[in-house]
Amino acid sequence: MIQNNSKSKIRKLAESIALKYNEKITPLEKIVEAEDLEVFYDDYDKGTFDGMTVYDDENFYIHINTANGNRIDSARGRFTLAHELGHYIIDSHRIGLKLGLLEPHPSRTNQKQFNEIEREADYFASCLLMPEERFKKDFFRKKFSFELIDSLSKEYGVSITACAFRFAQIGSHPIMIIYAENGAIKWTYSSDDFPFKYLLNNQKISDSFVMGEYFKNTATEISKTAQIRAIDCFNYVKAEDSNKKFYEHCITHKNSALSIIWED
Repeated sequence: MIQNNSKSKIRKLAESIALKYNEKITPLEKIVEAEDLEVFYDDYDKGTFDGMTVYDDENFYIHINTANGNRIDSARGRFTLAHELGHYIIDSHRIGLKLGLLEPHPSRTNQKQFNEIEREADYFASCLLMPEERFKKDFFRKKFSFELIDSLSKEYGVSITACAFRFAQIGSHPIMIIYAENGAIKWTYSSDDFPFKYLLNNQKISDSFVMGEYFKNTATEISKTAQIRAIDCFNYVKAEDSNKKFYEHCITHKNSALSIIWED
């Protein structure tokens, strides 16, 4: 959990930079140029890291790993670069790298972070790419559906995962996000006001989820919305809430799956 005072400072810092540009898709290359930074896009082997910020010989350098799909114009590459800009622009990160108090470390994109430094850089990236003032205008008074997240992700040049995280933080409708690999839940994230926080089985995805159906037959990729019941999917469901209906949209790729869940 990022401390609220740090969170507020990071948000204001990132959004003040983004809103200097009257462009829906934050022009990261212009920010890199304005900061006089060197960014290297190279193949550093698949699965190693997405980005890394290094201080060497009195200069900062950002390395982006193209082997993981981090192109200059891809949603993944843009988030990775925005994340690394966070390490450079957030004072405590930059000073820590400069003084050797913070070791250069590999960053990974589109995952729930458990290291505070990485969480702060991810939050900076979210605010930079989807500044609250601009982002909220684009879903104001719109009914929630997966199509809204899909549309916003394209408008802002970000991934479905990054967009869903941002919507969970500041959106107008509570959602839960689940990510799993090979049937095992890797992480969940939800809006503060989502009615349930814990899933049945905790670590293994229930067959009641669309995601659970997919892991029975991973040969067929899916992207679909289906209705689910609270009692079949969540822990600590009160008797009066047992028949509450939710919707789940699941998208899959090579033994991994991401689901977004919401109540109508």
